[in-house]
Amino acid sequence: MSHFRVLSAALCFVLTAFSLSEAADAKADGKLNAKKLNVVFLLADDLGWTGLRCFGSDFYETPNLDCLAAHSTKFTNAYSACTVCSPTRASIMTGQYPARLHLTDFISGQHRPFAKMRIPQWTKFLEHRHVTIAETLKQAGYQTGMVGKWHLDKRGDRNFAPIKHGFDEQYLKPPGTHGYLISPKFKEPGGSGSRYVTDYLTDKAVDFIDRNSQQPFFLYFAYHTPHTPIQGRADLVKHFEAKVRKDAVHKNPTYAAMVKSLDMSVGRVLAQLEKSGVADRTLVVFTSDNGGLTQRYGKHDGFTENQPLRRGKGSAYEGGVRVPTIVHLPGVTKAGTVCKEPVSTIDWYPTLLDLTGSTGDGSHNESVDGVSLAGLVRDPSASLDRNLYWHYPHYHAGGDGPYSAVRSGDWRLIEFHETGATALYNLRNEIGERNNLAKSEPEKTAGLLADLRAWRKRVGAQMPTSNPDYDPRKATQVRR
Repeated sequence: MSHFRVLSAALCFVLTAFSLSEAADAKADGKLNAKKLNVVFLLADDLGWTGLRCFGSDFYETPNLDCLAAHSTKFTNAYSACTVCSPTRASIMTGQYPARLHLTDFISGQHRPFAKMRIPQWTKFLEHRHVTIAETLKQAGYQTGMVGKWHLDKRGDRNFAPIKHGFDEQYLKPPGTHGYLISPKFKEPGGSGSRYVTDYLTDKAVDFIDRNSQQPFFLYFAYHTPHTPIQGRADLVKHFEAKVRKDAVHKNPTYAAMVKSLDMSVGRVLAQLEKSGVADRTLVVFTSDNGGLTQRYGKHDGFTENQPLRRGKGSAYEGGVRVPTIVHLPGVTKAGTVCKEPVSTIDWYPTLLDLTGSTGDGSHNESVDGVSLAGLVRDPSASLDRNLYWHYPHYHAGGDGPYSAVRSGDWRLIEFHETGATALYNLRNEIGERNNLAKSEPEKTAGLLADLRAWRKRVGAQMPTSNPDYDPRKATQVRR
């Protein structure tokens, strides 16, 4: 039996035993013990809604995350605040919509000088005027650590690095790394010698937990995987090459190896919580920054699929923003529960404040768009009376151009800014967004469109404008 299978089996046993003991020890009112709650926030990169076995994959192997989900609450209508990474990461840090932050695209963005629309001059870093969740928890006495991909700073400008936004410690990709392969020239005194980025960063995360187990801590582990370039560990790629099925929805062995590395990393983090004796007072959140990348420039790339959702990263559809999400709160979440209420990454800021008993910054709190999910964590059948919004005034290789969208109950409306067209879908009846009901439901369409436009005005959303240099023959050309 391989090492990762042994780890998975042992971890599932730990979680099973832990769930039984925590249920017995929890107070009747569901409150935790008097010690401060630790927080481990795990963020995958480009992991689509069906990117885990417990969320529907027919090829990827994710036993550690499956076991975590089996002893936690799965959120099946969870969303990223944007169809690309940096805006979503900013929403997690601040609790605000990317449109309010004016941080609406990934940092480098994509400049198309001859496209039909001219994109706005968006903010390409997280401004210091915003109070991050790290700053808030640090003020509340937490040791704060960031591991992995930050992607919220000006390129090469250390003034916007994680340690400038409230993190006591930061551990990023080693210099000289090509994709996920660490340069042989990189030597770290006392390091583990791991040469694959996900393993190297997991070493840092595990060490952070080990060193800070005697005080409250907040660990933000933002993975690079399974973002491009598609590079898996050789041993794991070989494992999946022997298991490829032509009839499967997911069939890329290298991508599967990357997801496997992610799952193994999560297993190591959870095992360290148990080893350090803090699992019974640590909130664990797992989610993704956007959907899986399925195409570029109109061509399918063969990396992954988000079926039954339509399309993927960069697009206006559900495949670009619906993401797998798992929450484990010791003594509170019940094993195997499912929450179907729509939630967003804007909600994690107020949720973490609520569950840790932190007050935060009063002025910043007034502009927080998210709401606390503590009630849903305690009762997954509860509901929230609000709409969710998206605004992406940009172009992306995997997408359809600038758009805005709103979800209200079972309904989702999209406004495409290039054409002014609208699309209306009923997600309860058709999750794949193929049947546009805009014409057959004119009142619903008009009402949601008015609501969406009113929201854009409230948050000061930047809009794309007509491009005087538009040339349909060169519209897809990209300049750096």
